Amino acid sequence: MIAIVFIVIMAIVIGGASLFGGADSAAALSATTVPWWALLAVLGAFAGFFAGGIYVGAALSSLALLAGFSLSDRPFWNFLGEMIWAPSTNFVLVSVPLFLLMGEIMLRAGLSERLYRGLNVWMGRLPGGLLHTNILACGVFSAVAGSSVATAATMGSVALPYFEKSHYPPKLVLGSLAAGGALGNLIPPGITFIIYGLITETSVGALYIAAIGPSILVVLLFVLVILYYSYKLKLQADPKAMGATWRHKVASLSDLLPTTLLIGLVLGTIYAGLATPTESAALGVAGSLILALVDRKLNWKMISESLHATARTTSMIALILFGAYVLNYILSSLGVPQMLAKFLTGLPLPGWAIMLVIIGFYLALGTFMEGLSMVICTVPLLFPVVTALGYDPIWFGVVITMLVEIAMISPPDGTVLYVLQGMRRQPGPITDVFSGVMPFMFVYMLAIVILMVFPSIALWLPAVLS
Repeated sequence: MIAIVFIVIMAIVIGGASLFGGADSAAALSATTVPWWALLAVLGAFAGFFAGGIYVGAALSSLALLAGFSLSDRPFWNFLGEMIWAPSTNFVLVSVPLFLLMGEIMLRAGLSERLYRGLNVWMGRLPGGLLHTNILACGVFSAVAGSSVATAATMGSVALPYFEKSHYPPKLVLGSLAAGGALGNLIPPGITFIIYGLITETSVGALYIAAIGPSILVVLLFVLVILYYSYKLKLQADPKAMGATWRHKVASLSDLLPTTLLIGLVLGTIYAGLATPTESAALGVAGSLILALVDRKLNWKMISESLHATARTTSMIALILFGAYVLNYILSSLGVPQMLAKFLTGLPLPGWAIMLVIIGFYLALGTFMEGLSMVICTVPLLFPVVTALGYDPIWFGVVITMLVEIAMISPPDGTVLYVLQGMRRQPGPITDVFSGVMPFMFVYMLAIVILMVFPSIALWLPAVLS
């Protein structure tokens, strides 16, 4: 409902702007060789596929064939093999299954439980201590998982038993875990950055560096939300953490050592320029296997389960990506992205207003569409618009990733919300998760506004390191 209302309002605003003073926009519309009714028919078919619950990869492939046969006079079928082969052989894309495999091995090796236990000794002294541990543990685990769903599922399975028979409100517990899970793609090495870099030909290493500042900003905002509710609800610190001695704290660092070593191996080699993201992902898999061997958790069953889960997720991403590549090729051959860029840049609106419309479009789309599919389907169309408005591609990549993370925790279709609901040991309605995550979702949106006002938060560090 939210998405429908926003899209209607956006259509009215853009339509009104194009009618009153948008001569360039009208020229852009008339310049395209594809009639508007045909584009609307394709858009209607797109909405119908998703409303009907058709698998995303199949929907995009079917839509590409429909658009190609009905709108294009070129023999595009002669180039289907080449279109699919090009992204499938891209060296950067190899890092996706490697990062996924590293996270799966970490999950089954039990390193996440040690991480949570060690962080709680240090964070538990704060008001609402365990809630802070949720955020920080998710943030640290994100640096080796690269996936929001994997982060939420892993840390949820570890954290939820700590809250049984505790004084913490269930809504706030679930909300903090969902918010922490939404750091999975923003904190490097996020998978979304790899897909965005592949589509837009932007440096993945530069995107990882640019994400450091916004990641710290979002974590600090989450901590402020928890502190506010802790004082409002008079939540006390964790008694076990309050009684911890310095000797116990120093000893707890051994629980943080495996994850710290893996983060240093993966991100340290990227930031130091010693390895590409793909090479560092391979190092991460080797490092996770060694850590699992040291902890005596490495066995054939664990390796088999990790490989099976990685293959399933990688196949899903690949099918979506290949379908989107075919569709984007056909739309580009019809001049749709160029027409859209000319239309939006020709509107009598400042660049920041058009960017707000684009951000609002993604927020509405995120209420019913999965985040990765959202990026693959829309970035090829909107990227020319953003660059024409003068925005930096690296900055836009960070903003897109943040919008994907918001989509992952947006009711009613946020994937992370349903993952956590399914992991609850104590029964309760899913509205607990919905209401608990709302404050964190709003400050996530605030972080995007701050990033629009101060883009140097993302762009300063890449400029310095370059």
